[in-house]
Amino acid sequence: MKVVSVNIGELTKVHWRKKTIETGIFKYPVNRPIFLDLENVRGDKIENRVHHGGIDQAVYAYGAQHYPYWKGLYPHQDWSYGMFGENLTITDFDETKIRVGSIYQLGEAKIEVTKPRQPCMKLGIRFNNQKIVKDFWNSTKSGVYFKILETGNVATGDELVLLENKPDHSTIAEVYTEKRIKKGK
Repeated sequence: MKVVSVNIGELTKVHWRKKTIETGIFKYPVNRPIFLDLENVRGDKIENRVHHGGIDQAVYAYGAQHYPYWKGLYPHQDWSYGMFGENLTITDFDETKIRVGSIYQLGEAKIEVTKPRQPCMKLGIRFNNQKIVKDFWNSTKSGVYFKILETGNVATGDELVLLENKPDHSTIAEVYTEKRIKKGK
């Protein structure tokens, strides 16, 4: 698993359903390392601290291999990495194999798998189509939140190296499917 893109964003104001909403979901690739801090990615703007950022959601990663699937469903998007609001786009990043509690080395940082991302209407705003939220829920392509155990820089080309697997813990896909069932999605 290798980082193919590091992504950050600014707060963006959008008009949605007769309201002005501020969001940090508009993330784009940058040509420099990003610093994984204890509660967020330094320089990345987060609007909703309840659902993004913090100890257990400091950085969000998404699988590059999922992009062709979504491009097939939403071909008219202006596609770039960061489209799902992820800070890290990683090759061969498989939620059916990544287990909660597993620890990885990534660049200078040591990170721990915490939970899947749950989509909200802001993903629909990014896609200009709220159908993406339901489609996202109905897949196991959730991406992964990580806790930062040791801070540090991460750059494009860095490898995600498994240091400690938790074979008795649930996979991210299992946790995500369970949440979807509980929410009745």
